[in-house]
Amino acid sequence: MEKLTIQMVDHAMMAVLCEPSVRNELKEYFTFEVPGAKFMPAVKARRWDGKIRLYNSLTCEINTGLYHKIKKFAAERHYAIELKQSRYGIPGSTNEIDHQKLVKFLGSFNAPYELRDYQYSAVTHAIENKRAVLVSPTGSGKSFIIYNLMRWYLENKNKRVLVVVPTTSLVEQMYKDFKDYGFDAENECHIIYSGKEKETGKRVIISTWQSIHKLPKDWYAEIGCIFGDECHLFKAKSLNSIMNKSINAEYRFGTTGTLDGTQTHKLVLEGLFGPVFKVTTTKKLQEENTLAGLSIDILLLEYPKEICRMMVGKKYQEELEFIVTHEPRNKLIRNLALTQTGNTLVLFQFVEKHGEILYKMIKEKAKDVYYVHGGTDTSDREAIRGIVERKDGAIIVASLGTFSTGINVRNLHNIIFASPSKSQVRVLQSIGRGLRKAENNQDTKLIDIADDLHWESKKNFTLLHSAERIKIYTKEQFDFKLHKVTLSH
Repeated sequence: MEKLTIQMVDHAMMAVLCEPSVRNELKEYFTFEVPGAKFMPAVKARRWDGKIRLYNSLTCEINTGLYHKIKKFAAERHYAIELKQSRYGIPGSTNEIDHQKLVKFLGSFNAPYELRDYQYSAVTHAIENKRAVLVSPTGSGKSFIIYNLMRWYLENKNKRVLVVVPTTSLVEQMYKDFKDYGFDAENECHIIYSGKEKETGKRVIISTWQSIHKLPKDWYAEIGCIFGDECHLFKAKSLNSIMNKSINAEYRFGTTGTLDGTQTHKLVLEGLFGPVFKVTTTKKLQEENTLAGLSIDILLLEYPKEICRMMVGKKYQEELEFIVTHEPRNKLIRNLALTQTGNTLVLFQFVEKHGEILYKMIKEKAKDVYYVHGGTDTSDREAIRGIVERKDGAIIVASLGTFSTGINVRNLHNIIFASPSKSQVRVLQSIGRGLRKAENNQDTKLIDIADDLHWESKKNFTLLHSAERIKIYTKEQFDFKLHKVTLSH
C-alpha cells in the first residue's frame, strides 16, 4: 500500500512525502485552471498556462489548510497516512472546548449585545479547529464574531493578532466596531494603511493587505493569529505572501459574505485559512427577522430595433460604453433614484463615464446627494456614512469598488444596480449593503437594471449577465419580479 508521510514545515505549509508517482498524482489532483484565464495577457502571451498548482512536487509542500483535501485524496485511493510530529505540531490538531467556561468568559467583557446562536457556533468551530473560512452573509455580525475570537485568543495565548482588511475604510470601521464593543482600542489596537507607522508594541494590528504584504518575514514573527476579513477580495499573490510569512500563526480565520462559486477560489482560500464553514444564510436571517426583507424588481430595458441592429457584433467594452453613456437610460436611473422612499444607494462601475454623469443629473433635482468613489478620502466616506444613517431621503451615488463590500450603512432602504455585473461576490455583497434592519423596519428594495439589446437569435453580453444574476437570486431564494420597460430615444 502506498503511504503519505505528512509533517508540518511551519503553520503555513506542510510537507507531503511520498513516491514520485504519487507526487505526480498529487500535483495533478491539486491543479486547477483559473476561470477566464484564456483572456489574461500572460496566457495570451504564452508566459503562463492559466493553471494554479497547489502542490509543489519538487519541494513536496502544500498549504496546511488543505490537510482535509489530502485526507480525501488518500481515502479515495486507499493510501495510508502517517503523521510526523514537528515543533509546530501535527496538521489537523484541535482544541477541546469547555462550553460552560467559554460562555462565562465571552459574557464577561460586557459587549453591548450577546452572541446569537449561529455566531457562537462560528466562534466555537473556529476555536476548536484553529483555522477556517467563515462564510456568513452581510448583516450577520462578522466583525462581532472576529471580536469574540480575538478576545479569546488574547486571553489564552501570548502572541499578537493581525486583522487584515482590503480597504482603508474597513480599517477604520473595524477599529470603531471594536471600540463600540467595549474594547480599549486606543491602547490595544494599532492601525496601518498608507503613511501609518508599521512598528508597534500593541498586541492587535488592523491593516490593509496592501500596506504590509511586502514587509520582511521578521515583521510577522510575533503574529500568532490572523483574521482575513472580506478575504475573497485579497489579491492572491499578496495574500499568499502575508500568510506564508506568518509561520507562527497557528490560528487563521478568513471571513467573507460569499465565495465566487469557483472551485479554484475556494481551494486557494482553504489552503491559507482552512476548510469552509457556512455560518448562516441570508434567507435564515430574514426568516428570524435579523435582516430586512428583500424585494427585487428587474427592469428589462428594451431598446429600439435600430439600436439593437447597430449593436450586433460589438465587443463587450463597446456595449458597456454605449449603455453607460445612453442618456435615456441614465434619465431613467435618475428618476428611479428620485422617486424612492427612504435612503437610496445607486451603484455604478465607471467613475468618469458613468458615476460623475449620474451624480450631476441627480444633484440637479435633489439636495441630499452624496458621491463616493475610489478617490474619496476615507474620512469623507466615513462622514457620508454617518450623515446618511441620520437622514431620510438621502441618495448615495457610489462606485461598486468602494460600496459593494464591507461598508455598513444601517439606514439604507433602496439599491439600484446602474451597471451590469455577473459576479456572484459583487452582486451578493452589494445586496448586503441594504439588508441591515432600518429603524422604521422598512424592507429593502433592489432595482436591477438589465439591458435587452438582442438582435434576432444573437443575445448581447449584458443580457446574458442579467441571466446570471437571476440564477444567483434563485439560488439564494430571493423573491424577484421581471418588468419589461420600453426605452425610447
